[in-house]
Amino acid sequence: MSEDFKVEIVNPEKSFLIKEDVSEVVVPAFEGEMGILKDHISIISFLKPGIIKISSKSGEENYYVEDGIVEFKNNNLSILTSTIINLTELDKSKQQDLLKLAENEANNTKINDQSKYLVDQKIEVLRSLN
Repeated sequence: MSEDFKVEIVNPEKSFLIKEDVSEVVVPAFEGEMGILKDHISIISFLKPGIIKISSKSGEENYYVEDGIVEFKNNNLSILTSTIINLTELDKSKQQDLLKLAENEANNTKINDQSKYLVDQKIEVLRSLN
C-alpha cells in the first residue's frame, strides 16, 4: 500500500507545482512547523514566512513562502500562496533584496504588532538561508 499523497501549490500567476508521489510535507504554519503525512486529519491553517519542505520519491524540495493558506483533506494537500520561491533558484542577490525590503518594513514606526511579527519571521528565515 502506498504511503504517498498529492500536493498542489498555487500562486496568483499559475499552478506552481503538482506532485502525486509525496511522502511528507513540512509547512510553516502559524501554530508552528507542521509535518503532514498520508492520512493526516483534515486541516486548514495559515502559513507564516518560512520554508516548505517536500519529500517525495524524486527527492527533497524546499520552497520559501511569505504567506498563504494550507488545506489537507482526503490525502490532497493544497497550498495557496502569493509568494513562493524554489530555494535552488534563490540566489544571494535575490535573498539580499528580499532581506533589505523586510528590514526596511520592520523599521517603519507605524507598523502594527501583527505585521511586525510577520516581518520579523521573514527576516529570521531569510537570514537563516546563508
